Amino acid sequence: MPVNKNIDKRNENIKIYINGSFFNREDAKISVFDSGFLLGDGIWEGIRLVNNEWMFLDEHLDRLFEGCKAIDININLSKQDIKNAIIKTQEENNMNNSAHARLMITRGNKIKPFQQPSLSDGINFVIIMEHSDADSIKQGINLITVPQVRGLPMSQDPKLNSHSKLNCILACIQANKAGGDEALMLDPYGFVNTTNSCNFFIVKNNEVWTSTGDYCMNGITRLKVIELCKDNNISVFEKNFSLVDVYSSQEAFITGTLGSLTQVLSIDGRSIGDSNYGWPISEKLRELYKNLLNV
Repeated sequence: MPVNKNIDKRNENIKIYINGSFFNREDAKISVFDSGFLLGDGIWEGIRLVNNEWMFLDEHLDRLFEGCKAIDININLSKQDIKNAIIKTQEENNMNNSAHARLMITRGNKIKPFQQPSLSDGINFVIIMEHSDADSIKQGINLITVPQVRGLPMSQDPKLNSHSKLNCILACIQANKAGGDEALMLDPYGFVNTTNSCNFFIVKNNEVWTSTGDYCMNGITRLKVIELCKDNNISVFEKNFSLVDVYSSQEAFITGTLGSLTQVLSIDGRSIGDSNYGWPISEKLRELYKNLLNV
């Protein structure tokens, strides 16, 4: 999700949770033998605080536990343990609204810097919680289609919210070098899939289209938008579609925990929709989502 680079001064004094203890931002350290640092061996979630409530927390924690189970990390914590850690971190930072937290669980520190999982001992559990107002998110973005594609499940399942994000980082670099804010990524068969950090939607013939979900992170916000469409008589389809469909679409937007629904202004230098006419379906969904969050 593209964010403005200006640093919120309030975040200079945040407390970081590491394995049950709190540290000042500049003192928050993980061992160089940490599995996440050495190999990207870990799972993470991003959650958002609105009006003193962590949005869709149970769904996020379900996905966190599913991811850890999929890569055989034994968390050895209950969901309530993690909720308690989140609340403690929130209280430590005196936050009650407009905040974002990143939860990270790695396979722990290794006794030797090699791949073998059995060389890891326990887990490392980190929470980074920051003030994050809506104006820190770009209100409209430009996408560039890149050659970097979303992988097949037998290489690294793209549904997995793992620390191994190099594929997406390379895609983002390619887009940035070409003047874009984010990368639009295709699936292995050439169909439009996702951006490097968010889920992607278009509006075509007054219908909302998104990918099948086979090669992208199945985001919580993505799911909520699909549900909002179904609940409000907006036709929505999870389907294969191509760049030809995208370039001629009426509207396009991306979804993510922090940015909710962010408008896509252009793709590969082609304007999407008519800014004079507006983006009525995107705007309606944005309002419905705000109502869902009670903001």
